Amino acid sequence: MSTTLPSTGTREVTDLLGRFKWLVQSPLRSGLIRYLHSRTSEAFSVEGFMQRFGRLQQDVENCLRELVAFGVARRAPGTPARYEAARPGDPAAARLLDGFLAEQGVVSHEDRSPAVQRFREMIGSDEKMLLVFEWIRTAAKSDISVLMLGPTGSGKEVVARMIHELSRRGSGRFQAVNCAALPDTLFESELFGYEKGAFTGAHERKPGRIELANNGTLFLDEIGDLSMVAQAKLLRVLQDRRIERLGGRESIEVNFRLISATNRPLDQFVRDDRFREDLYYRVNAFSIRLPSLRERASDIPLLAHRLLARYCDANGLPVDSKTIEQGALDLFGSYHWPGNIRELESTVSRAAVSAPGNVIRAADVQFLHPAETPVVKPHEPLTSLRDAERVHILRVLEQLGWNKKQAAKVLEISRGTLYRKILEYELKPSQPDPRPVAGAPSQL
Repeated sequence: MSTTLPSTGTREVTDLLGRFKWLVQSPLRSGLIRYLHSRTSEAFSVEGFMQRFGRLQQDVENCLRELVAFGVARRAPGTPARYEAARPGDPAAARLLDGFLAEQGVVSHEDRSPAVQRFREMIGSDEKMLLVFEWIRTAAKSDISVLMLGPTGSGKEVVARMIHELSRRGSGRFQAVNCAALPDTLFESELFGYEKGAFTGAHERKPGRIELANNGTLFLDEIGDLSMVAQAKLLRVLQDRRIERLGGRESIEVNFRLISATNRPLDQFVRDDRFREDLYYRVNAFSIRLPSLRERASDIPLLAHRLLARYCDANGLPVDSKTIEQGALDLFGSYHWPGNIRELESTVSRAAVSAPGNVIRAADVQFLHPAETPVVKPHEPLTSLRDAERVHILRVLEQLGWNKKQAAKVLEISRGTLYRKILEYELKPSQPDPRPVAGAPSQL
């Protein structure tokens, strides 16, 4: 960044230059400056910046506060808080800003990653996904083995590709294997490869996925579905970092990063002897949990609009050529989304095709599991958390014959807390002389 500064007030100018260099050395602050000054007629919310840059609210607010203090941004009038570009009143500071904006911005590693762009489409106003983004950035800094936990369709492969593309192995190959679709008979040939003539039909040498992932990343999706035999063979490779092709005699050294994913409770599988404990510790050095769509239901309308815009773009239509009416969005909000983001995307695309006009109505929405969709009763009275707790505690006590020891265990609270709740809510047995359930210990 080259800028001509006045010769007078050398100390003040030097201090100003140092402050400005410090300001723009942060990728987030410099990105905010360029973004604001490329759209000088607009004002943006903190939430919008969070989604655009994939950063937590506190980080964005701190950076905006520093930009406002320097004079390159200001808070727009009104509420909620919105920010817009500003030009510093100090001529020297204004020249520094002009010089910075005249330079071509360096495209960050994140912005060059296709998987990051795909993931940013999955981020809404709920900070759960932004926390996942921070975990991804942390995992990408090393070769540590990562285990991703999350329901089907929550974006586990997208996250795996992000970690790969942001890591030092990003120039290497990314090999994805679906363990659920891999029977034992094909496990070795698929992962280790084979030599010509190793078995009937092996007409030529074929390298396996592990060999192809050398200096890159191996992604094992649904690793919880591997058989015990396959687990033992995988563990051997992770320990020795060497493989042999089927029918071969040569030991091949491999250097790959392992990322695994599952929607199964692997810790429970370990306790049930369905998953090797030593392999579990190998694959679970660093875990990332992806939330289900229902866990961030407030994001559903925003995600639906984004997916609709992507559908329009993919089909050669203007991104704003179709919209979703509120009735359809209400249906989306009441559905339980067992397929998560993937199911939402297919549902939006199906509704866009079915809609006779440019507006997707409730009648155009078809779910894959309509029978399981909860019916929302708009006029059903809602109860407070206190009333719900009172009803639940009373129901547990009644079912256990007012056995307070068992009730406290079921409610996962101490007996002292249970006694306090009974007094607080003035709970009494429905029968004047309740008797313990058969086989139950005394009420105390």
